[in-house]
Amino acid sequence: MNQTRFPVMLFAAGFGTRMGDLTRSRPKPMIEVAGRPLIDHALDLAQAVEPPRIVANTHYLAPILANHLGPRGVLLSNEQPDILDTGGGLRQAWPLLGAETVFTMNTDAIWSGPNPLALLARAWEPERMDALLMCIPVAQTVGYTGQGDFSRDAQGKITRGAGLVYGGVQIVRMDGLADIPDHVFSLNRLWNRIGEAGRLFGLTYPGRWCDVGHPDGIAQAEEMLANV
Repeated sequence: MNQTRFPVMLFAAGFGTRMGDLTRSRPKPMIEVAGRPLIDHALDLAQAVEPPRIVANTHYLAPILANHLGPRGVLLSNEQPDILDTGGGLRQAWPLLGAETVFTMNTDAIWSGPNPLALLARAWEPERMDALLMCIPVAQTVGYTGQGDFSRDAQGKITRGAGLVYGGVQIVRMDGLADIPDHVFSLNRLWNRIGEAGRLFGLTYPGRWCDVGHPDGIAQAEEMLANV
């Protein structure tokens, strides 16, 4: 068990194209679920683990997010002129995060159950892990129709496969980002390297989870929260 408090990186730079007209004049993290912007649901979870700092990346309609997050003490990593994807965005934000190990968190999902960041922190074992991903059994997801992203063995190691959906929250060591040559790249590049070294792990979430990546996800998330 590790009680270290890690900085939190909130991914908030995307265009939200699957949301259609809902993101024509606002970034996706500002879409409301149950009367509050998506990013505020994420902030609640992040602030509850008392991180030393919270950083959000921005790109699309960045001033709107800056006006919303700045007064809340969130540091901003604005990606211009190009959006950098998750891996490139995390690497750019590294100086602001100021740590070798961090939480990362997508801002387009709603969680129903224990705080996923707190669960990850308690399960983190740095002597054998370089990344610990929060994964949800397919049966516990709301509105998800795929087979999953990962499979998990008895030791908790994960590999690409079916059964578990990556929920968008993890603890990850940053040092593997340093020698990836591309400027724009996905965190999948880092996970592949970590997995090859046998240090990619997953934790199974005990609650429910809803991806709000498309318009139908708003009502599905609100129904999930109403039925807690």
